[in-house]
Amino acid sequence: MDNLEESAPNNEPEITAVPLLTPAEGVPLVISDESAFEDALSKLALGDGPFAVDAERASGFKYSARAYLIQIKRHGGGLHLIDPIPFGPHHRLFVELNDLLRSDEVILHASTQDLPCLRELGIHPKELFDTELGGRIAGLLRVGLGPLLESLLEVSLAKEHSAADWSQRPLPQEWLNYAALDVEVLVELRNKVYALLDSSNKLEWAREEFQAILNAPPPPPRIDPWRRTSGMHKIKKGSQLAIVRALWTVRNEIAQEIDISQGRLLSDAAIVELAAIAHLKPLKTKKDLERALRPIGLRARWLENAASWISAISDALALSEEQWPKVRTDSDSLPPIKIWRERFPEKYAPLTHAKARLTAKAQELSIPLENMITPEYIRRICWNSPKGEVSAALSDLGARNWQIEIAAPILEAALLEKEALVSEVEDSDSEVSLAQST
Repeated sequence: MDNLEESAPNNEPEITAVPLLTPAEGVPLVISDESAFEDALSKLALGDGPFAVDAERASGFKYSARAYLIQIKRHGGGLHLIDPIPFGPHHRLFVELNDLLRSDEVILHASTQDLPCLRELGIHPKELFDTELGGRIAGLLRVGLGPLLESLLEVSLAKEHSAADWSQRPLPQEWLNYAALDVEVLVELRNKVYALLDSSNKLEWAREEFQAILNAPPPPPRIDPWRRTSGMHKIKKGSQLAIVRALWTVRNEIAQEIDISQGRLLSDAAIVELAAIAHLKPLKTKKDLERALRPIGLRARWLENAASWISAISDALALSEEQWPKVRTDSDSLPPIKIWRERFPEKYAPLTHAKARLTAKAQELSIPLENMITPEYIRRICWNSPKGEVSAALSDLGARNWQIEIAAPILEAALLEKEALVSEVEDSDSEVSLAQST
């Protein structure tokens, strides 16, 4: 499970938590053969209640987002650590595991992180409880797994292996202990979050959100994904855009072929730096690359594929101006908020009122604004001004029923406003960064 950063201020009372050092029944052996997998399935089937599930990936190390360890615990069914690599996706035993998991609720923390790699194996939960999202809806300020365990169960977890390379084999024993602890008391945590949601009349909200996660289709392929390279706002010329595109494409091909994180081959910052320099000064040798990248902190790994980077730059510079990437026109992105304020005051005025009133409502309900209603939906409603049809417009955007019941009346009233509030809507609310519009 990836470690989630906590950005909200901590106003909760300080709690003395007891360290949770090892699972009550010890760390189980890793399951890597069919006999052990079948035994685990038999034990899990004898248990009762929901399944606590987690997955470990190798984010930052591998190109793929596959799972390298699956942890499952069920009351009366034991705690099990499954190495999915020897079996592969859709193995008959993963099919059996999926059937078993679909017999009851599956508990995940920050489920959108782990569901893709579980689905890749053939695991598709039928009923979900997300302790992280449930904590947000309940109004808790700190919703990482560690803080939730501290505040609700008064136990603490060490998170020192959250960013480890889980593709390593064999996995160190201390890593396995860490992984097992992620599900050791997840059922108990779920029960605490459930009680908070129930007592605050938010349980149905949470259930609707959980179901929406399960029902969500896979994201569509990105158009020109190279345009999302970090630091693109520094790129001003078409020839530079061509270099970024060429370097990103070659890097992606190499990374996919050898299954390594793109950033470990060549960082986004390095791509942008090379693009900024190469259109002015040819980079023909490994030494040229080394000199060009030294100002941003050269890493030796970046030069291992120097010939590929040089070739990509050369190919990009050989393109005619007509072949350079153009400013993207196939996006339905909204303009930055600053432009609204200056050029579209009739849309900016309702936006200021909508933001202020929805923020106040979120505070009243003790729920983050972004969970009560997606900020992008607020902007789109104010931009398109669907007066009298706000509920339908929100539904088309993807808002859930509970969100529509809260937000639609507020947005309908805001659309009637003609004068902007004095307090400005922050430019950071802009839906599109400069990088995306380059």
